[in-house]
Amino acid sequence: MTARSAPAEEWQPVCRIAELEADRGVTALVHGQAIAIFRTHEDEVFALGNHDPFARSAGAGGLAKGIVGNRGGVPFVASPVHRHAFDLRTGRCLDDAHASVPAYDVKVVEGVVLIGHRKVDAA
Repeated sequence: MTARSAPAEEWQPVCRIAELEADRGVTALVHGQAIAIFRTHEDEVFALGNHDPFARSAGAGGLAKGIVGNRGGVPFVASPVHRHAFDLRTGRCLDDAHASVPAYDVKVVEGVVLIGHRKVDAA
């Protein structure tokens, strides 16, 4: 009989929602990945992979440093270097259909932001 290892923590607490500035990003290490976390003025919280797929160097700055906005009802973050817009809900690039970043499940429980696993791509 072999022992099974315990499942990895599905939801990782990151911070309190009150610690997140509206329309700004922060970076956290979640499930071994650098994640950009955003809070909108509507108090919605989103999480994307922090790597900008258009950046040529690792030091170019992650998506957490980007500008948060809304385009036709779609909340997005514009990459800090090339200004490509990424849908905060799905990670898909609004300017280049071939590009995307991982999007992660997020929930807020009793004021604490919890990040889950990577969302499954709907495509």
